[in-house]
Amino acid sequence: MLTLTAMDASASGLTAQRLRLDLIANNIANINTTRTPQGGPYRREVAVFVPRQAGGFGAVLQASLGGVARPVAPGTGVAVQQIVADPSPFKRRYDPQNPDAGPDGYVLMPNVDLVTEMVDLMSATRSYEANVTVLNATKTMAEKALELGRI
Repeated sequence: MLTLTAMDASASGLTAQRLRLDLIANNIANINTTRTPQGGPYRREVAVFVPRQAGGFGAVLQASLGGVARPVAPGTGVAVQQIVADPSPFKRRYDPQNPDAGPDGYVLMPNVDLVTEMVDLMSATRSYEANVTVLNATKTMAEKALELGRI
């Protein structure tokens, strides 16, 4: 059923983009956090996406038995491989009154840039909306196919 495959791929995209939106919200919420439990300022987090492996159990079973697995249709979705900390350097701000200031009076600030986060937010929102559109179109096509069967 390619209809279910399309819905599954869209659902995986929705899940991945929701996680991305959560990370962006967390980054913006911690834009001024100079002290974390790990020590030092907050470090921006980003999700790493990878294509989902096609085939599932049936393909693995066929391969282990020495048989040739049938080709799987493209569009199996996306998965979040990991959440990584952005390695970019921290910002420095002169604030000698801050308790986290070093001996030179500078405070290390998180490497979160509000403009970058807003661009990522718009991109994640558009991707989420696109996946919802695909899911709705697939659902409509399935409903129309069922209507044809009633005639």
